[in-house]
Amino acid sequence: MKTTTFLTFVGNQCGKAEEAINFYTSIFPNSEIKRIIKYLEGEEGGAPDLIKHGVFNLNGVDYMVSESNYNHAWSFTPGVSLFVSCNTEDEIQTLFEKLSSNEGQVMVPLDNYAGSGDYGFGKKFGWCQDKYGISWQLNLSE
Repeated sequence: MKTTTFLTFVGNQCGKAEEAINFYTSIFPNSEIKRIIKYLEGEEGGAPDLIKHGVFNLNGVDYMVSESNYNHAWSFTPGVSLFVSCNTEDEIQTLFEKLSSNEGQVMVPLDNYAGSGDYGFGKKFGWCQDKYGISWQLNLSE
């Protein structure tokens, strides 16, 4: 058995999935777009410029993506986030800055948590939401 995160871009984010995939694969090392299949003309749920199904890989982890122009009553929420274990100070700083910039949002500032206030899983931690609405927790591994 294998589990894979599946991101569905709807509402205000519909039409931004390909841009998001290109952004993510440009900032994470060893990343690639594996497949993008677009809707056919007249196909339900989308339009030819939207992704019906896509797969991309961020540093060895596959993610699936789709877009739907139906009027859904849901979208991305911070209640589900992608947790990234970083190996270096430079790596966590760079990713946090890139993910939280350009209409992104800082939810927990990137800070050192050695000693009091330690979350129990790393030396440095930050939580942000990118401009596409995806939430990211970044942690500097011990």
